[in-house]
Amino acid sequence: MMIQTAPEGAPRFAMLMDEHTALAAQFARAFGNDRFEPVAPKDIVLYIIENHDKGWAGYDAAPGTDPKTRLPYNLVDTPPEDITRTSAASPAFNEKRHPYCGLLSSMHSWGLYNGRYGLSDKVLIDSIPPEQRHLADRMLEGELQRQERLKTELDRDPEARAWIEPGHLFQNYKQLQFFDTFALYFNRTHEGARTEASFPAVPMTAQEDATVTIRPLGNGTYAVAPFPFAAHPARFEFQGRYLTPAAPGETKDWGAELQRAPVRTQAFTLIPG
Repeated sequence: MMIQTAPEGAPRFAMLMDEHTALAAQFARAFGNDRFEPVAPKDIVLYIIENHDKGWAGYDAAPGTDPKTRLPYNLVDTPPEDITRTSAASPAFNEKRHPYCGLLSSMHSWGLYNGRYGLSDKVLIDSIPPEQRHLADRMLEGELQRQERLKTELDRDPEARAWIEPGHLFQNYKQLQFFDTFALYFNRTHEGARTEASFPAVPMTAQEDATVTIRPLGNGTYAVAPFPFAAHPARFEFQGRYLTPAAPGETKDWGAELQRAPVRTQAFTLIPG
């Protein structure tokens, strides 16, 4: 579950993780031009990008209440026993589609707890209380074992063997991280509070990366440089629903609230610049 910021006293825009990953997948399908190579192998990589947080589906159907906000828990504030479970469930889901989907999904889960393999200074494991650290350690060790098993399986396939070559594998991994964090830029912060931001290590090729910068221009339009998408201007949108906090002492069935709340859309346009 993801809860967007809002002006003081305003309802909060809440997104299921499937709605977050749907935006990431829009970016992935639009990505690529004469400077940025598109994702490849296309169908397999697009699948994992659209499903990279699929392990959240069960939790999002009936999320718990954060006592600080009286809203559903927001992403990384989710209790460790729940967030570590979703972290393992996502690669388990994706592995059923293809071993390479499972591998990239596992790398994504492991990377979130470990600074995205050095691409980020946000280290999720540092936020896990010491008394619950064993939950994360057990999950992370399981993901390293999954990765080795899947690499061995992929190495037996002459076509897939090229995908796990380190340059190509980390090109795909870094593409996933860009689509994920670029979607988070819009999902987590309401339009009036978005500021200029930079996204490092966006792969142009397996050998060359770029830092992509986004700058709000107003009226739902943002300048992006260097521009990594094929079409420009490029319009994107994502869905969610507006929620208000539970009253003090009130217990809300957030699963039912999410079912009842009308689905709304937020849209934006990206241009080179």
